[in-house]
Amino acid sequence: MTDRPIEDYAVIGDTRTTALVARDGAIDWLCWPRHDSPAVFLRLLDAEAGGCCGLALEGLRTTTRRYWPGTNILETTFVTATGRLRLVDAMPLHPLARVPDEGPDGAAEGRILRRLTCEEGAVAGRLHVRPTFDYARAAAGLAAQPDGSVLCRGGGEALRVAASVPLGLAGDRVEAPFSLAAGEEAWLVLAHGEAGGLDLAGAEASLDATRAYWEAWSGRCTYAGPHREAVLRSALVLKLLTHAPSGGIIAAATTSLPEAVPGTRNYDYRYVWMRDASFTVTAFVNLGYVREAAEFLRFLRDADATLGRDLRLMYGLGGAVPAEEILGHLRGWRGVGPVRIGNAAADQHQYDIYGEFLVALHAFLDAVGYEPPVRVNDHLPEVLENLTGHVIRCRHAPDHGLWELRAEPRQILHTKAMLWVALDRAARIAEAIPVAAPERVAAWRRAAAGIRAEYHAHGWSERAQAYTQAYGSDDLDAAVLRTVLFGAFDAASPRVAATLAAVSEGLGAGDLVYRYRNHDGLPADEATFTACAFWRVGCLALAGRTREAAPLFARLLGRGNDLGLFAEEIDAETGGQRGNVPQGFTHMAVINHAVRLAEAARGGEEAATEEPCAAGTAREA
Repeated sequence: MTDRPIEDYAVIGDTRTTALVARDGAIDWLCWPRHDSPAVFLRLLDAEAGGCCGLALEGLRTTTRRYWPGTNILETTFVTATGRLRLVDAMPLHPLARVPDEGPDGAAEGRILRRLTCEEGAVAGRLHVRPTFDYARAAAGLAAQPDGSVLCRGGGEALRVAASVPLGLAGDRVEAPFSLAAGEEAWLVLAHGEAGGLDLAGAEASLDATRAYWEAWSGRCTYAGPHREAVLRSALVLKLLTHAPSGGIIAAATTSLPEAVPGTRNYDYRYVWMRDASFTVTAFVNLGYVREAAEFLRFLRDADATLGRDLRLMYGLGGAVPAEEILGHLRGWRGVGPVRIGNAAADQHQYDIYGEFLVALHAFLDAVGYEPPVRVNDHLPEVLENLTGHVIRCRHAPDHGLWELRAEPRQILHTKAMLWVALDRAARIAEAIPVAAPERVAAWRRAAAGIRAEYHAHGWSERAQAYTQAYGSDDLDAAVLRTVLFGAFDAASPRVAATLAAVSEGLGAGDLVYRYRNHDGLPADEATFTACAFWRVGCLALAGRTREAAPLFARLLGRGNDLGLFAEEIDAETGGQRGNVPQGFTHMAVINHAVRLAEAARGGEEAATEEPCAAGTAREA
């Protein structure tokens, strides 16, 4: 048994958790009942020790797959020596009769539906379920039930298995052999918990309702420009990364997929990064999904009762981020360890998050015509005062920066520029909604001007002929490109043009871009960072170089897998996906830069500015 390429995986989910489905039909990753719960299936991270829900077919020849249009329902077609089989995978999520002002917009069942249909000839094979509870640290007990289902228990968790074909037990796995002729079908249902609903008779209706939910959600997308299918797929991915009960948005669905091979940069991304979630909010707003943006503000309201006095780098979905822990019994994907759960970066200082959040808040408020819901408006004066106070107090402090460098903190240019962005967006909000005294807004503007003058003066390197990673440094950093997208630098200035050229030359790998190449306190290297390549597209577009930007964007889209999914990074030599998947950071960049290029193609004046357009389009990052 070998580890599959990262790009072999598709994702399904129900806005509570996700599952990764390999090209061969195996579910190799599933955390239940929540994104950050202990994994039940984790063959993704250990081909031997990690369990899965697998599919074996006799005489398999070819495999193709797709998502049903406008949905997160996966369809995989297998051609064997004797026939053709279609597998449909979904996690049920049904429309609500009435969507509440806050909270989940769909009813999840805590189930996985797998429908096998023989479309031609005859097909024989076997489904099997091997749960490895608590990251394969807990033994699984399997017990056949009177109704023909099987109950699996371990590590304080349980799942139930039912099928329309007879189930059998074989050691630590449940097996479901089948033989289907043309027109025949079989179902396998997995349900979380001892009392999970199996309901084979209602599986078809549940699948239909799930399709209706996703098609209705996709129908609300307001984007109608080029590459709409890629944009909508990215939006559907971001929706899967939400946690509907809390409103949180996780960074990625997995943990410990390596950023390079060989390497040691394997981290747990199943938490709510303030930065990543804020980016996602702006992407949702760009596509007309304002409710999703409001739901993230709900998450922050509930997770941080200090109204911005204690804004943190990251949050857990149900409390604090767990301490970082290495699971030494797991070998890691392709043997590249360590496998980590929890995240030590939760304790870092990264002051750019104030700018990230205020960008998202500004985008949301613009989208609702500066008439926010009472639950937002009631606390807006305190939130702005607290956040701007943070910015002014920490403006001279060093930090670890956007990339969470595990070295000594420095005066990071990206951070300084985002502090300017924070004060700028706070002032814009207060000028549109009278929630701060004019003298306070004037003070924010003065402080912002001082910060901007400082990073322009100290962030430039004559030797590198570029704005660089930190004051007094010659190290190139693709994060500087983001600051241009937020308006912290003039995209048309000669120094920005020189910086773009230097980054393309010094950090570029063809169409791809590395984050940086200097030592960062960590061993081993990493692959190219996919979002950085999209930032280069944005800078080219803002500089009026759309004839370069548009084909580059199209080529980058081609770097995704066959379903349009992206991990965090791409290996420049092999083209293989690297890092956790699917990665919200990357899919957010796909959305925002498609919007930016569409505006540039229309020739509107807004294409050269970060000011939102009348429809609320934020285009940030």
